[in-house]
Amino acid sequence: MTKEVRKIFRNHFFRGASKQHFFELSSIYQYKHVFNFDELFIFLRGGKKFMSAKVIYERFLWFHTQVKQGNFPSTTSLAAHFEISPKTAQRDIEFMRNRLYAPLQYDPSHRGYRYEDDSYQLPGLWLKESEVVSLLVSARLAATIPDGALKSSLQKFLNQIFSLHTLSTTLSLEQLHRKVSVKNIEYYRTDEKVYHQILDALLHNRPLRIEYYSPHTGAQTRRDILPLHLLAYMGTWHLIAHCQMRNELRDFALSRIRGIEPSSCAISVADDRRSLTEYLREHFGILRGAAINEVTIRFAPAIAPWIQEQVWHPRQQIACETDGAVILSFPASDLREVKREVLRYGAQAEVIAPPALRNEIAAEIKKMQNIYLVGHSMGDQV
Repeated sequence: MTKEVRKIFRNHFFRGASKQHFFELSSIYQYKHVFNFDELFIFLRGGKKFMSAKVIYERFLWFHTQVKQGNFPSTTSLAAHFEISPKTAQRDIEFMRNRLYAPLQYDPSHRGYRYEDDSYQLPGLWLKESEVVSLLVSARLAATIPDGALKSSLQKFLNQIFSLHTLSTTLSLEQLHRKVSVKNIEYYRTDEKVYHQILDALLHNRPLRIEYYSPHTGAQTRRDILPLHLLAYMGTWHLIAHCQMRNELRDFALSRIRGIEPSSCAISVADDRRSLTEYLREHFGILRGAAINEVTIRFAPAIAPWIQEQVWHPRQQIACETDGAVILSFPASDLREVKREVLRYGAQAEVIAPPALRNEIAAEIKKMQNIYLVGHSMGDQV
C-alpha cells in the first residue's frame, strides 16, 4: 500500500465507521482494487491481532530489504515510510536485533544500519498465536518421552521457532511448564538408551538384536527383530516388531529389553499397514481378539458422575437409572482388562453380563476374603 493511500485512510477513517461507509470511502478514492479491502478494514478497526502482526512484519521486511540493498535505513527513515513514531521504529529495530537475531550494526558514516553478516535472511515463516500455543502444548505432552536428548533437542527447536517466527511477548515454554503438566502412574520404566536406539532403528528401517526377558516364563531370549511401530499404551512403551525367531508380529515391552544392539540379520517385511492396524486393534485396549462379548456393568450412584465422564470404548452406551446409578455397556473380548478395571471400584461396581466375567469377579472376591478375614491377615501374625 502506498504512503498516499495510508495517509488518506488514516485521516478519514474512525473506529465507529461501518464497513459500508469504509467501502464507499474506498470507492471515492478509487483504491478498492489496490488492496485487500476486508483485511484492511479489520486492521484499522483494531480487530484481529494477526492483522497487526502482518503490518509489523511488513515493517521488518521493508527494513531488511533496505539493508540488503545497501540503503542504510535508520529509525528516521523507517518511521517516515510507515508513518509511525520514532520510538515505535526503534522498538522494531531492537526486536529484529534481539528476537530475530538480525546482525544489525549502526554505521555513523552513513547514518543508518547495515548487516555484519550479509548472509542473514529474515525468517519467512510467521506463526499465529494459536499455532504457537499448539506447538507449546505439544512440547509439554512430549515430557513423557523417556529420551532426555530428544526432549532437549525439541525444546531448543521450539525456543528457536518461538523466538524467530512469532511476535508474541506473552507466551513461552517456561510459562507453559508452570501452567501445564503431564503425570503418569503405574507405568513401567524405560531405559533411555533403549528407547533412543529403538526410535532410531524404527525411523531408518534397521533391524535390531535384543535380549528380551519374559516375566511369565522367567526366561531371557535373544531375538533379531525389525521395529515397525512404537506405542505408548497407558503410560507404558511397547514396540511392535517382526520377530525373526517367531516369524510373526510380536509385542515387546521396552521395560523388558535387557540388551540391544544393531543386527546384521537381513529382515524383509511387506508394508502391510492393514495387518499392523489389526494387530494393534486386537492386542491393545478392551476390544481384543475375535470373540466379542457384550459387557454390562452397573455403577452405584456415588460413583456414577465419574463414570459418565469416562470413555471405556468408542461404542459404549450409558443409561441412567432413577436412583442415580448408571449402566455401562460396551463390546469386549479379552475380559482380563475389564476385570481389573471393575475391581478398582470395589463395591461401587457390579457386573451384570456376561456371566463368565461375573463369576470371575466373584471368585476373585472370595480369594480376597480368604486373605483379609479376621485372624488370617499378616497383621494378626505380627
